[in-house]
Amino acid sequence: MVIGIKQVFSEICAMGISAEEKVPMSQYTSFKIGGNAEIIAFPSSEEQIAALLKLCKENTIPYFVLGNGSNLLVSDEGIAGVVINTGGLSALTYEGNGVINCGAGVSLSKLCNFALENNLTGLEFAFGIPGSVGGAVYMNAGAYGGEMKDVLLDCVYLAEDMSLKTVPVSDMALGYRSSMFAKNKGIVLSARFRLCSGDKKEIKEKMSEIIERRRSKQPLEYPSAGSVFKRPEGHFAGALIEKSGLKGKTIGGAAVSEKHAGFIINKGGASAKDVNDLIKYIQDKVLENSGVLLEPEIKTVGK
Repeated sequence: MVIGIKQVFSEICAMGISAEEKVPMSQYTSFKIGGNAEIIAFPSSEEQIAALLKLCKENTIPYFVLGNGSNLLVSDEGIAGVVINTGGLSALTYEGNGVINCGAGVSLSKLCNFALENNLTGLEFAFGIPGSVGGAVYMNAGAYGGEMKDVLLDCVYLAEDMSLKTVPVSDMALGYRSSMFAKNKGIVLSARFRLCSGDKKEIKEKMSEIIERRRSKQPLEYPSAGSVFKRPEGHFAGALIEKSGLKGKTIGGAAVSEKHAGFIINKGGASAKDVNDLIKYIQDKVLENSGVLLEPEIKTVGK
């Protein structure tokens, strides 16, 4: 018998999984924007995530897997069904020989600091990227000349048929802000990274240098979802936006950052509609000015 959303909530709680109803998604996104999730669940293990997915699929309840919420714009109407927060997948271990194994819910900054503690180099580029390991693998996150594909060894994911699979980095189809998981709807549960032994002082200095570059060039003092647009071939999105005279352009509470034109910031009380209207305005102006159609990098979800 198919059950409704209220009964699904009761079933989730009966499984021993922490969950809440009608929670503002603005609490769980770096943009600080978003209407209510009907249900948000906080599984603490891979088994609980599998059980949640099984429950949703059997009752045709929509679900959304949430990492750190750092590359996300949730609609003002919120998200129907169940939001599955992966923050509980927080295991972090050093296996030796430069290999770190970590859960999908571990933040990239925590992973980078763990590598530092173990005198391992290779992840410095990711320090300060405001995302989780699962999201970073899903999008092949990168910055300052490095990408996830450079340091990933393999990952464990939950396939759409509910089976657990391990895939090596060579089979993940990692490209610019893309991977196989966007196509096969797999849910990243954990990942292993192969790093190299390094000098702790040099690693720390490089991490400090990268975070200072972020602070000086990015509007970290405002809520945002990071770079809004993908890098168009042969161009930089921020430069095209700036050349179109759009720095500081505001719609409602959303504005193009004066510090970095590739960022849209929430100056206070911005709605998802404000952000979407500003994205469209930027796309139209840049296309008119340079002939380049900017493609959004941030993921938009919701009703």
